[in-house]
Amino acid sequence: MFVDQVKVYVKGGDGGNGAVSFRREKYVPLGGPAGGDGGKGGDVVFEVDEGLRTLVDFRYQRHFKAPRGEHGRNKSQHGAGAEDLIVRVPPGTTVIDDDTKEVIADLVEHGQRAVIAKGGRGGRGNIRFANASNPAPHISENGEPGQERYIVLELKLIADVGLVGYPSVGKSTLLSSVTGAKPKIAAYHFTTLTPNLGVVDLGEQSFVMADLPGLIEGAHEGVGLGHQFLRHVERTRLIIHVIDMAGVDGRDPYEDYLQINRELKLYNLKLEERPQIIAANKMDLPEAAENLRRFKEKVPDAKVFEISAATRQGVQELMYAVGEMLSTIPDKPTVEEVEAVEERVVFRAEKEPEPFEISRENDVFVVSGEKIEKLVRMTNLNSYDAAQRFARQMRSMGVDEALRKHGAKDGDTVRIGNLEFDFVE
Repeated sequence: MFVDQVKVYVKGGDGGNGAVSFRREKYVPLGGPAGGDGGKGGDVVFEVDEGLRTLVDFRYQRHFKAPRGEHGRNKSQHGAGAEDLIVRVPPGTTVIDDDTKEVIADLVEHGQRAVIAKGGRGGRGNIRFANASNPAPHISENGEPGQERYIVLELKLIADVGLVGYPSVGKSTLLSSVTGAKPKIAAYHFTTLTPNLGVVDLGEQSFVMADLPGLIEGAHEGVGLGHQFLRHVERTRLIIHVIDMAGVDGRDPYEDYLQINRELKLYNLKLEERPQIIAANKMDLPEAAENLRRFKEKVPDAKVFEISAATRQGVQELMYAVGEMLSTIPDKPTVEEVEAVEERVVFRAEKEPEPFEISRENDVFVVSGEKIEKLVRMTNLNSYDAAQRFARQMRSMGVDEALRKHGAKDGDTVRIGNLEFDFVE
């Protein structure tokens, strides 16, 4: 099964909790605090494995959670950090945040890695809170929660050559005639529903060719199999535009040529500049020669090769021409292209998000915000000293004053995350 898009959930490991402990050794009076810090939670890391070709494994496992860090211990022993969770993905995988639609990583080369969800830092033990005014604190922190998010994985096949064209123009037949691939071939439109890959061996040279689902008008907007197909064309170095020169379905080959190129351009302007060879297919059928003559008159500068994928006529010459063109096309962007991209980078100063917001749900005052909610989760509320410290932090952040401005009075219920408490003047 070929799967090229899937949505999954990832979560970095929570940090380990800090410990509250004191030295209990003979002949060491008033030993002082000795609670160690918790260990860091593991990251969720995606790594490219060139042995994979599809995202099918993610259809059966959609949740990835890294292990949490070890808790701190007595005698000032810090907890160990957790190992990262390594998730293997095929080359050409783009990772997108499902909420913001931001591209997190574009994974192309074998062994390339990217941290998708960071693990939380370990909570501090009471050894970290000792000071002159409180030399024996009973305060420790819980581990920081790991980052969690829903992500969308999109696979864009990495092939040297992509076959494009209308449905039933002979793309699958051409692929099967020059490679060992065995795509489904039938006399109806959209026989090819998923991309097929094959390796063309020319002796001293070889390259990967992709047979992609057929295009129709409106493909750039997702009509037919548009987006499923166009996503994979972006990675190809060279395009073979297969045209039914015999006009078997009653279409004009020249109009087909214009329409397919229009769809490529509307989807991604860069595809208009991609090197392209025209394979005039079905030249063994009547009317093909006359259609080709008219086509060349309208597109005199195009590189056209006359072939018949079914009889293999002209196919070998086409493949050698493709190999020769590929030898002149760089595998990776040139230095000039990279610099041009870097020049377009714009840096914007982002506004610091508000530390909290206050709303009302019936009689309950709800305080929300990433910073304040993280503070709640990292506070050990079973400890009196830690609860007092949390109250002081809330006052310093201005939560108490903001609640008063919103009408909170003595005894009203306040909720922060999963914590509910009474407001006290």
